[in-house]
Amino acid sequence: MTELSESHDDPFAPHLAGLVVLDDRGVVVGWNRRAQELLGHSDTAVIGRPALEVLVDPPDLPAVTEAAAKCRRAGGWFGVLTLRHRDGQLVELGLRAHELSRGDRGREWFVAGAPAGDVLEWQRDRAVLDGLYRQCPIGLVIHGPDQRILRVNRAIERFSGVPAADFRGLSTGRFLLADDARKAVDRVRQVMQTGRPLVYSEQFVRLEQDPARERVALVSSFRMEDPSGRVLGVAEMIEDITERHRAQRRLALLDQMGSRIGTTLDVAETARELAEVMVPHLADHVSVDLLQAVTRGEEPTRAVAGPVVRLGTCGVGAQQPGPPHPEGHPVEFGPDTPQAGCLAEGRPVLEPVLPPDWVSAAGRQGAQAPDLGAHSLIVVPLAARGLVLGVMTLWRSRRPDAFETDDLTLAQELASRAAVAIDNARRFTQQQQTAFTLQSSLLPRTVPDQSAVEVALRYLPASAGPGLGGDWFDVIPLSGARVALVVGDVVGRGIHAAATMGRLRTAVHTLASLDLEPDEVLSRLDDLVDLLAAEHEAVGERPVGEQVVGATCLYAVYDPVSGRCSVARAGHPPPVVTAPDGQVALLDLPAGPPLGLGGLPFETRDIELAEGSLLSLYTNGIIGERHIDADAALTKLCAALARPAGALERTCQAVIDALVPSRPSDDVVLLIARTRMLPPADVASWHLPPEPASAGRARALTSAKLTEWGLEHLAFTTELIASELVTNVYRYAGGPATLRLIREQCLVCEVSDTSHTSPHLRHARTTDEGGRGLFLVARMTERWGTRYTREGKTVWTEQPLTGTPV
Repeated sequence: MTELSESHDDPFAPHLAGLVVLDDRGVVVGWNRRAQELLGHSDTAVIGRPALEVLVDPPDLPAVTEAAAKCRRAGGWFGVLTLRHRDGQLVELGLRAHELSRGDRGREWFVAGAPAGDVLEWQRDRAVLDGLYRQCPIGLVIHGPDQRILRVNRAIERFSGVPAADFRGLSTGRFLLADDARKAVDRVRQVMQTGRPLVYSEQFVRLEQDPARERVALVSSFRMEDPSGRVLGVAEMIEDITERHRAQRRLALLDQMGSRIGTTLDVAETARELAEVMVPHLADHVSVDLLQAVTRGEEPTRAVAGPVVRLGTCGVGAQQPGPPHPEGHPVEFGPDTPQAGCLAEGRPVLEPVLPPDWVSAAGRQGAQAPDLGAHSLIVVPLAARGLVLGVMTLWRSRRPDAFETDDLTLAQELASRAAVAIDNARRFTQQQQTAFTLQSSLLPRTVPDQSAVEVALRYLPASAGPGLGGDWFDVIPLSGARVALVVGDVVGRGIHAAATMGRLRTAVHTLASLDLEPDEVLSRLDDLVDLLAAEHEAVGERPVGEQVVGATCLYAVYDPVSGRCSVARAGHPPPVVTAPDGQVALLDLPAGPPLGLGGLPFETRDIELAEGSLLSLYTNGIIGERHIDADAALTKLCAALARPAGALERTCQAVIDALVPSRPSDDVVLLIARTRMLPPADVASWHLPPEPASAGRARALTSAKLTEWGLEHLAFTTELIASELVTNVYRYAGGPATLRLIREQCLVCEVSDTSHTSPHLRHARTTDEGGRGLFLVARMTERWGTRYTREGKTVWTEQPLTGTPV
C-alpha cells in the first residue's frame, strides 16, 4: 500500500481530471484538454454528438446505460466504467457525475474522469485516513505548530472518555495530571524542534477526571511537513498498553521475588524480604505476620488464628508512618478482622474500597492500618504444604487506584512462593534448634573451679551453612592439682557431627580420668574413631560427600606445681603461648594425623610455662574463614594475644572481634588459660627408702605438716592413708617411695614409686591378717586413683579440707 506521506492529490481535481458536460439527452456539450488526452478525441470531434455513440463500445452499453439511469435517479453517480478510445482501445476510467441545474434550460451533467488506477489508489488513501480517524484502535493526535490540538481520532475519544470535538484547539496534555501533562508537552516540543521522531516512548497518561485509574501509553511521535519543508505540526500515535504494562510488572515482580526471597534460611529475614519486594510495586504498605510457633521453628496447628509475630514491614516514603506494631512484636487480631478470618480459613480477602468509617467501625482491625489514608486492602494467607504459617496484609494509601482481582491473584502467587521459602526456613530452624539443643547438652555448661589456671572461653555456633559444626572444648581437673585443656573439631556438620562430638568428649573424659599422657589419650581416641567409622560403614550410614567419622583434637595437661605443660595434637592448629612479658609464639609441636586416619604416632611435647603465661587453644573457625588468609589470621591472633597482663575476658573478646565475623560460617571455639603456680608453702615432698620404718616416718612427716597448715583435724586419716600407701610400696614395689602433700581446694596425698604394677582394691576375709589397706583408703577419701608415668606410677587421694568424708 502506498504510504500516506506519498499519497496522490485528488484525481478528480479540475487540473487533473478529464471534464465533460452532457445535456439532458446525453449529448456532449463540453470537453476539456485532459479529456482529449485520456480518450483521444478532440473537442470538435465530440461536441454535439451523443456520448453513447462516440465513447461507448457496444458490449459495454448495458453497464453504461444502467449507470446513467442511477445517476438520473440519484442526481449523481460515482464508479468505474470502460470507455472506447479514439483508436479503438478500451480504457477504464473512474467517473464522477453531478447534476447541474440550468433553470429554464433544463438539466446538464458534469462528469469528471480519471484513470481507474489513480482513482483506486486515491480511494485507498482516503480509506486509510478515514480508518485512522474512525476505526483504528491506536490513538492519533495531530498537534499544530503552536502545540494546540488540531484533531484526534475516535480511539483517543474512547481512551479518554472525552468527545473528539472537545479536544480541538486545546493545549497539549490538557486533560492529563500535571506530571504527565508536562512530559507530554516536552515530548511534542522536542519532536517539533529537532525533527527527530520518538518511537515507542512509554508515558503515564492519568486523566484529571479519573486520577485513581493508572493508564500507560506507548507513544510514537513524528513531525509533519509540506513539500516545501514548512512545519505543519506533530502527529502522535498513542497505544494503550496499560494491561501489558501491568502484566510485565507482575512478571518482573515474580522474577524479582525468585532472586530476592529465600536467600537465607532465616524465617525473619525471609519475611522481611517478602515485605520489601511488595513495596512499591504492588502496595504502599505491607506487613508479614507469622504464627509464633513458626518463628520458633515448630509446625503450626491447623486452624489457629494467633497469636502472631510481626516479622516484616515495609512502607513507601521515609516520612510515612509504618504499621503500629514494629517488627518482632506480637500482634493480636480481633476475631472479626480480615486477618483472623484469613488465618482461620486460609482464604484471601480483597476489599477494593474501604468504607470511610473503616478505622472506627466495630469489628474492623483499624488499629492495624499503617495510617488513616488506607483505602484498599488485601489479606492473603502464607500457606505451604497444607499449613497456614501466617498472613500478609497489603494496603494502598498513596496510590489512588484500588486493588483489583488481578492484584489479588498476583499477591496469592507471591505469597504462595514465599510461604514455601518460609517453611523451608522454619524446618531449617527446627533442625538447627534440635542440633543446638543436642550440642549444648553435650558441651560443658560451666568451667569447673580449679587452682591451676584462670580460664576464659568463647563458643560461637555457626550461623550460616548447612548446620552446626562439631567443635568442642573441655577443662578437666586432674589429680595432683593438674588440669587438662581440650579443644576438638569433628569433620562434617549437623546433628551427625554433634552426636559424634558428644561421644568423643565422653571418651576424652574417661581417658583423662586414667591420667594418661596426652599422646596416649590421642592414640586411644584414634582407635575409637576407627571403631565408629567401621560401625557406620557396616550399616551404610555414610553422609554424602563426607568422611564417615573424623576429627582433630589438641590435648594439654598443665601441672601448677612444676609449671610444666604437656601437649599433643592430632591434626589440630597449634596453640599460641604468650609469655608474661608479652612475647607471643605458636608452639612448635608435631602436627600428628587427624583422628580416624591412623598410621602415624602422636607425640607429646613438654614445655615450661612461667606463671602468668597465656595458653590459647582454638578451632578452625578462628582462622579458617574463606575470606581470611590463614597466615594473616594467625598474625592477627598473635597480635590480639600480646597483652597477657590484661583482663582475660577482655583479651578473649578482642580476639573474637578481630577475627570472627558477625555471622560465622563455622563453629568457633577459643579457650585461653592463664597459668598459675601453687605456692611452695602449699606443697611438701619427701623421699622414703624401701624399709619398714618408712611407714612410721610417713606418719610423722604428715602429722607435722598438717599441724603447720592448720589441718590437724585431717591428721589421723591422712597419717593412715600415707602409712598404708608407703607400706604397699615397700611390700610390692620393692623400691623407694616419694610422699607428697598438696594443699589447694582439697588435701592431696600422693605416693609414687618406680613400679607399673596396678594396685587393686579387694575385700579381705575375716580371717585374713592383711589386704584391707586400699579398702580403708577408699573409705576415708573423697576420691582416689592411680596415674602412670614413664618412671612408674603414683597413687593419689583427695580429701575435702572441711573434714573427713563419711
